Amino acid sequence: MLALATTGFTLTFWAWALLGPLGPSLRDRLDLSATQQAVVVAVPVIVGSLGRIPVGALTDRLGARVMFPAVSLLTILPVLYLGHVAESYGELLVGGFFLGLGGTTFAIGVPFVNAWYPPRNRGTALGIFGAGMGGTAIAAFTTVPLTENVGESFPFDLMAIVLAVYAVVAWLMLRDRPGRATSSGGLLARTAATLKIPATAPLALLYAVSFGGFVAFSVYLPTYLRNAFELSQSDASFRTAGFVMLAVIMRPVGGFLSDRLSPVTVLTWAFGAVSCLAVLAAFELDLIPFGTVAFLGMAAALGAGAGAVFTLVARMVRAENVGAVTGFVGAAGGLGGFFPPLVMGVVFTATGSYTWGFILLALTAAAAFAYTATSVRRQASEHTHTD
Repeated sequence: MLALATTGFTLTFWAWALLGPLGPSLRDRLDLSATQQAVVVAVPVIVGSLGRIPVGALTDRLGARVMFPAVSLLTILPVLYLGHVAESYGELLVGGFFLGLGGTTFAIGVPFVNAWYPPRNRGTALGIFGAGMGGTAIAAFTTVPLTENVGESFPFDLMAIVLAVYAVVAWLMLRDRPGRATSSGGLLARTAATLKIPATAPLALLYAVSFGGFVAFSVYLPTYLRNAFELSQSDASFRTAGFVMLAVIMRPVGGFLSDRLSPVTVLTWAFGAVSCLAVLAAFELDLIPFGTVAFLGMAAALGAGAGAVFTLVARMVRAENVGAVTGFVGAAGGLGGFFPPLVMGVVFTATGSYTWGFILLALTAAAAFAYTATSVRRQASEHTHTD
């Protein structure tokens, strides 16, 4: 069940990230400004993020066996639209809006995996599931080479076929845990109740910084590397894929360390590291070795931090509410990834440099470090559940 859920998460995230690697070529082909290019790659992020709120609540009610195949099939429509129809800025925005659906499956998989594992192993299991965010690395590695060597629509056609196959397999093989806790009541009532859960807001803030930072880099790093270091599109995409892969590897590591140590401890170290490395990146020193050290270090810290957050979800939230809370926390993570690309685009357009963007990241991570070490540590000790 863990393997099936992780596969579904990986494939839908692959679809969700298709536009990011193509951002520079879309800018050249359609004569987009830096801000317009940032909006194109950011729209799927915000839609996929906000969509996790209703999808998480529906998963608590209907289960992953229904939701995984349904979302996979629906994501095929915008994938084909972007591959064969969208030819203008406006059409890309429409396609990107609906492509955001692929980013909602995180809120399906977390409650599903959480139900199958006992509390002592949930951090590790959720970290393994969270490694499905490596779908963005698949997009980074394959989209540009497939576009250049096979055809502009081929990555989208391949994605549509893969999603269709997965939907069939998931419908036939995926099973929710017998006797899993389910929520009752209408969607609006459950949403309101979720907002009142003490853990919802602090967990959402932490994920907005940790996973949001990962998403922001995964979609905007190719553009940054081209503008700041004049790399080719393929070189920038491969370096971004390396960033993503390290973050993916570190996510289950963060979950494992959280099970053995403390998720709060892992998060404080992660946010402290991101703050220091963002300051290093702000100096815009040579890519090798300084820039590489800064970005790979942030990738490792952000990945571990994202894994630690959902160890806290499993500990601080009752089983019947995990899907709904995951919806809000996942939405915050995606929203955290929506704004930095826009800020970076605006900062670069205004100043010709990314320095102030990285300074803002350093300050944000430092604030998250302080909040985690004080308020979150206290709340975690007061609101821990073992169901």
